[in-house]
Amino acid sequence: MAIASRIPKRVLSSFAAAASAKLPEAAAGAEAAEVVPSVQVQVQAQRQALEFEDTERLFAGERSTSLVRTLAVLQALSVGPLVDAATAALRVPAVAGSALGRAAARATAYQHFCAGETTEEAAEAVRRLWRGGMGGILDYGIEDAEDGPACDRNAAGFLAAVDVAAALPPGSASVCIKITALCPIALLQKVSDLLRWQQKQPSLHLPWKVHGFPVLSDSSPLYLTASEPQALTAEEERELDMAHGRLLAIGDRCAEYDIPLLVDAEYAAVQPAIDYFTFAGALSFNGGGRPIVHGTIQAYLRDARDRLEAMARAAEGERVCLALKLVRGAYLARETRLAASLGVPSPIHSSIQDTHDCYNGCAAFLLDRVRRGSASVMLATHNVASGQLAAARAQELGIAKGDRGLQFAQLMGMADGLSLGLRNAGFQVSKYLPYGPVENIIPYLIRRAEENRGLLSASSFDRQLLRKELVRRFKAAVMGAPVS
Repeated sequence: MAIASRIPKRVLSSFAAAASAKLPEAAAGAEAAEVVPSVQVQVQAQRQALEFEDTERLFAGERSTSLVRTLAVLQALSVGPLVDAATAALRVPAVAGSALGRAAARATAYQHFCAGETTEEAAEAVRRLWRGGMGGILDYGIEDAEDGPACDRNAAGFLAAVDVAAALPPGSASVCIKITALCPIALLQKVSDLLRWQQKQPSLHLPWKVHGFPVLSDSSPLYLTASEPQALTAEEERELDMAHGRLLAIGDRCAEYDIPLLVDAEYAAVQPAIDYFTFAGALSFNGGGRPIVHGTIQAYLRDARDRLEAMARAAEGERVCLALKLVRGAYLARETRLAASLGVPSPIHSSIQDTHDCYNGCAAFLLDRVRRGSASVMLATHNVASGQLAAARAQELGIAKGDRGLQFAQLMGMADGLSLGLRNAGFQVSKYLPYGPVENIIPYLIRRAEENRGLLSASSFDRQLLRKELVRRFKAAVMGAPVS
């Protein structure tokens, strides 16, 4: 069987149905017969959209030494006990903070997943990608801020990233930020509690709110706020206003240079406040159909589709471009632990297939709006089936390959086969490039290993492609044919 055609019929069916459905994609079984005729169309379209069989073309321009190194890293990361031992060691401050611990991290996971320690190294990584036909997403590697001074330092780092992106070739770079780095985490938690309580009690007045863009739905995990929270103090309102100012300063710099600004999603306890900030930025900078500030939808959440549809309606009403990054989600373990401790249902879909269906349905929903010119979307996925289906749907809708309203993205060091396949098909592709001092990036590396452990173990698709190409190059070398 050809690699490019290995997509379960159920996935194809759900994607085809979701393309025209308004409601969440948990369609009734009776509708399956109506979907079947379009499945064959989807199969034919996806075979034309992406090609993985010709590894010589897929990896053209990639050095053999780089392919060997990537294969070795992915093979190591597929060994669960090894990953567990490494992350356990990095959790020990004495290890993570030692010169030996930093050196070990730098020589292994850091080198594979990160773009360097400085802005200059990150910029060079973008240039390399751009020469190879892809873009880069600059992610200044910092975690949650605890106070105002830390937020100010983080904002300065994000502004520096925008300046770096502005100096790179036009269209080659975007910038990713974390609201948890711009507003004290305790304040984000309190604002999220107040927003959840207002969703329960619409009569609740929140004097600090600057917009009514929907950030929650009735299917959201409102149980995370069990009782009415205290109102913000005058000092907290002042700090909230300062955080808003930091975001607007970054957004203004991005708008000046036409640099897309991607706001990362986080865990459910603080996500309402993050979305509140994000849409404040979108309302300020996304007018006139210009997508600058991009929010994030996490498809592993049960309320993802409901909130997406509400956002689309609100954006249309406000006449701003709906700009979103679509991901599956990276806080599975954390959300599951919290729900279990509270004795409540998890906010995450009950099965991985439900998450896949939700992702594909949200992608279809957004692609239709890209076609209309009312949305800009970055489809961030390592799932080959989702990438193939979205590419096929984009072609079916007639979305031009150079349309800035559609991009695909993968993390640096992950799903390179999918990235290259999308690039070769003519789509715009970017790699997510965390950068910064090793000690600052270690929490990110742990999260990549811990939260995506199943993904790392499932890297067999990339390993299969790499092995096939390396064997081809070895045979060609033995027979005397030149290879890169």
